[in-house]
Amino acid sequence: MDTAEAFAAIALGAVACDGVLGREEAHALRRQLEYRIPYRDRSDEQMGDLFDRLLTVLRQDGGLPRLIDQALPVLNPEQLETSLALAAQLVHADRVVDDEEHAFLAMLCERMPQGKERCEAIVSAIVALNRDSLAC
Repeated sequence: MDTAEAFAAIALGAVACDGVLGREEAHALRRQLEYRIPYRDRSDEQMGDLFDRLLTVLRQDGGLPRLIDQALPVLNPEQLETSLALAAQLVHADRVVDDEEHAFLAMLCERMPQGKERCEAIVSAIVALNRDSLAC
Protein backbone atom coordinates (compact mmCIF):
# COMPACT_ATOMS: atom_id res chain seq x y z
CA MET A 1 0.00 0.00 0.00
CA ASP A 2 1.39 3.38 -0.94
CA THR A 3 0.74 6.72 0.76
CA ALA A 4 -2.19 7.68 -1.48
CA GLU A 5 -3.86 4.33 -0.88
CA ALA A 6 -3.24 4.51 2.87
CA PHE A 7 -4.72 7.99 3.21
CA ALA A 8 -7.75 7.02 1.11
CA ALA A 9 -8.12 3.79 3.12
CA ILE A 10 -8.63 5.70 6.35
CA ALA A 11 -11.12 8.01 4.67
CA LEU A 12 -12.98 5.04 3.20
CA GLY A 13 -13.00 3.38 6.62
CA ALA A 14 -14.69 6.45 8.07
CA VAL A 15 -17.57 6.31 5.62
CA ALA A 16 -17.88 2.52 5.64
CA CYS A 17 -17.46 1.79 9.36
CA ASP A 18 -21.19 1.79 10.07
CA GLY A 19 -21.83 -0.78 7.36
CA VAL A 20 -23.66 1.72 5.15
CA LEU A 21 -22.02 3.76 2.41
CA GLY A 22 -24.72 6.34 1.78
CA ARG A 23 -24.85 8.74 -1.11
CA GLU A 24 -24.02 11.76 1.04
CA GLU A 25 -21.01 9.98 2.51
CA ALA A 26 -19.76 8.83 -0.88
CA HIS A 27 -20.03 12.37 -2.23
CA ALA A 28 -18.30 13.78 0.84
CA LEU A 29 -15.47 11.27 0.43
CA ARG A 30 -15.02 12.20 -3.21
CA ARG A 31 -15.15 15.96 -2.46
CA GLN A 32 -12.61 15.65 0.33
CA LEU A 33 -10.12 13.83 -1.86
CA GLU A 34 -10.58 15.40 -5.28
CA TYR A 35 -8.62 18.58 -4.56
CA ARG A 36 -5.82 16.93 -2.63
CA ILE A 37 -2.50 15.82 -4.05
CA PRO A 38 -2.22 13.18 -5.58
CA TYR A 39 -5.93 12.54 -6.18
CA ARG A 40 -6.66 15.76 -8.07
CA ASP A 41 -4.74 14.53 -11.10
CA ARG A 42 -6.48 11.15 -11.23
CA SER A 43 -9.29 10.30 -13.59
CA ASP A 44 -12.61 8.90 -12.42
CA GLU A 45 -11.43 5.51 -13.65
CA GLN A 46 -8.21 5.72 -11.62
CA MET A 47 -10.14 6.75 -8.51
CA GLY A 48 -12.55 3.88 -9.10
CA ASP A 49 -9.61 1.48 -9.35
CA LEU A 50 -8.16 2.84 -6.12
CA PHE A 51 -11.40 2.30 -4.22
CA ASP A 52 -11.91 -1.12 -5.78
CA ARG A 53 -8.51 -2.18 -4.40
CA LEU A 54 -9.32 -0.79 -0.97
CA LEU A 55 -12.77 -2.36 -0.91
CA THR A 56 -11.17 -5.72 -1.73
CA VAL A 57 -9.02 -5.44 1.40
CA LEU A 58 -12.02 -4.24 3.40
CA ARG A 59 -14.06 -7.29 2.38
CA GLN A 60 -11.32 -9.81 3.24
CA ASP A 61 -10.82 -11.50 6.60
CA GLY A 62 -10.00 -8.88 9.17
CA GLY A 63 -12.14 -6.26 7.45
CA LEU A 64 -11.85 -2.70 8.61
CA PRO A 65 -9.23 -3.27 11.35
CA ARG A 66 -6.99 -4.99 8.79
CA LEU A 67 -7.40 -2.13 6.30
CA ILE A 68 -6.48 0.40 8.98
CA ASP A 69 -3.56 -1.70 10.23
CA GLN A 70 -2.16 -1.75 6.69
CA ALA A 71 -2.67 2.00 6.21
CA LEU A 72 -1.38 3.54 9.44
CA PRO A 73 2.31 2.53 9.19
CA VAL A 74 2.56 3.97 5.67
CA LEU A 75 1.69 7.54 6.73
CA ASN A 76 4.03 10.04 8.39
CA PRO A 77 2.90 11.84 11.58
CA GLU A 78 1.50 14.86 9.71
CA GLN A 79 -0.42 12.65 7.29
CA LEU A 80 -1.78 10.61 10.21
CA GLU A 81 -3.15 13.72 11.90
CA THR A 82 -4.73 14.93 8.66
CA SER A 83 -6.23 11.50 8.01
CA LEU A 84 -7.75 11.47 11.50
CA ALA A 85 -9.23 14.94 11.04
CA LEU A 86 -10.62 13.92 7.67
CA ALA A 87 -12.09 10.72 9.13
CA ALA A 88 -13.78 12.75 11.87
CA GLN A 89 -15.14 15.13 9.24
CA LEU A 90 -16.42 12.28 7.08
CA VAL A 91 -18.34 10.56 9.88
CA HIS A 92 -20.31 13.80 10.11
CA ALA A 93 -21.13 13.76 6.37
CA ASP A 94 -24.63 12.40 6.89
CA ARG A 95 -25.13 14.57 10.01
CA VAL A 96 -25.59 11.49 12.22
CA VAL A 97 -22.66 10.01 14.14
CA ASP A 98 -23.64 6.56 15.38
CA ASP A 99 -21.95 4.16 17.80
CA GLU A 100 -19.97 2.41 15.04
CA GLU A 101 -18.56 5.74 13.86
CA HIS A 102 -17.60 6.76 17.40
CA ALA A 103 -15.93 3.34 17.81
CA PHE A 104 -14.04 3.80 14.53
CA LEU A 105 -12.64 7.15 15.63
CA ALA A 106 -11.72 5.69 19.03
CA MET A 107 -9.93 2.81 17.28
CA LEU A 108 -7.95 5.28 15.16
CA CYS A 109 -6.99 7.27 18.24
CA GLU A 110 -5.81 4.12 20.02
CA ARG A 111 -3.68 2.97 17.10
CA MET A 112 -2.05 6.27 16.20
CA PRO A 113 1.38 7.04 17.64
CA GLN A 114 0.48 10.68 18.37
CA GLY A 115 -1.08 9.71 21.67
CA LYS A 116 -4.64 9.66 22.87
CA GLU A 117 -4.71 13.28 24.05
CA ARG A 118 -3.55 14.71 20.72
CA CYS A 119 -5.94 12.52 18.75
CA GLU A 120 -8.88 13.37 20.98
CA ALA A 121 -8.09 17.08 20.56
CA ILE A 122 -8.22 16.70 16.78
CA VAL A 123 -11.54 14.83 16.92
CA SER A 124 -12.96 17.39 19.38
CA ALA A 125 -12.09 20.24 17.04
CA ILE A 126 -13.91 18.55 14.18
CA VAL A 127 -16.93 17.83 16.40
CA ALA A 128 -17.05 21.55 17.33
CA LEU A 129 -16.76 22.51 13.68
CA ASN A 130 -19.76 20.34 12.80
CA ARG A 131 -21.92 21.40 15.74
CA ASP A 132 -24.90 23.41 14.61
CA SER A 133 -24.61 25.89 17.45
CA LEU A 134 -26.73 28.51 15.66
CA ALA A 135 -29.79 26.27 15.34
CA CYS A 136 -31.27 27.57 18.62
